[in-house]
Amino acid sequence: MAQIPTYDLNDGTSLPAIGFGTYPLRGEDGTAAMVSALEAGYRMLDTAVNYENETEVGEALRRSGLARDEVVVASKIPGRHHAYDDAIASVRGSIERLGVERTDLHLIHWPNPSQGTYVEAWRALVQLQEDGLVRSIGVSNFTEEHLARIIDDTGVVPAVNQVELHPRFPQDHMREVHHRLGIRTEAWSPMGKRRAPLDEAAVTSAAEAHGVSPGQVILRWHVQLGSLPIPKSADPGRQRQNLDVFGFELSSAEIDAISGLAEDDGRLFGGDPDTHEEM
Repeated sequence: MAQIPTYDLNDGTSLPAIGFGTYPLRGEDGTAAMVSALEAGYRMLDTAVNYENETEVGEALRRSGLARDEVVVASKIPGRHHAYDDAIASVRGSIERLGVERTDLHLIHWPNPSQGTYVEAWRALVQLQEDGLVRSIGVSNFTEEHLARIIDDTGVVPAVNQVELHPRFPQDHMREVHHRLGIRTEAWSPMGKRRAPLDEAAVTSAAEAHGVSPGQVILRWHVQLGSLPIPKSADPGRQRQNLDVFGFELSSAEIDAISGLAEDDGRLFGGDPDTHEEM
C-alpha cells in the first residue's frame, strides 16, 4: 500500500490526505473498529460531540499503542454550544472525554444560522488555539457567507471546512471558495451513501481500467480534486481497501466523467448537519 500523503494547512500544520469517520461507532465494537482502522494505517479519527463516541475514540487511541502525535484527533462543537462560554466548555469537555491534552483539529459542526451565534463559537476556537488546547481550527457546513463573516470578525481563516461532497454533489462553488481563501476541503459522506454511484459506468469503467473497486475510484476522485475524504467502515477489509487509493491515478477524462454525475438539486448541504448521521 502506498504511503498516505499529507496536506499542508494554512496554519503551518498538516493532515493526512484521508481520514477515518467514526459515526456511528460506539461501545466495545466501536472501539474495536477504530483500533482496526488505526492498525490498517489511518492516522486521523474524525468524531464529534453529537456522535457520542469521543470516549471510544480516546480508548482506541490508547489501545493502538501509537504515539499520541502520530494520530490526528478531530472533534466538533455542536450547534447548541455556540455561545462563547458554551463553546469553550464544549471543547474542554471533548478533551476530557477523549483523554488527551488537546485536540488536533476542532470544528464548528455547522453554523446553526437560526441561532446566529457561530461567530462567538469561532472566537472561542481562536482563543483555544492561542491557549494551546486545540492545534488547528476549522468549520463544517459553512457557506461562503458564513466564512466571510467569521474571517471579517477575527481575521482568522479556518484551516478546514468539512462539507458534504461526493460525485453527485461535487460542491464546485465551495471548492473554488476554499481554494481562493486557502481552506482545505474535507468531505463527509464521500461516497454519497444511499446515492453512491457505485454502479455508474463512469465509476465502473475506471475501476476496471485500474483494477480497483468502485469505492476506491470515488475516493481517488476526491484525492485528485484536493478533497480530504473521511470514509467510514467497521469492516477491516473495507477499511484497508478505502485507504489504498494512492497507488493509481485517474485520467482527466475519468475525473470529468465522475464529476459529470452531479445532480443539480439546488442544495447547499443535505439534511440537518448537526444531527446528520454522516456527520
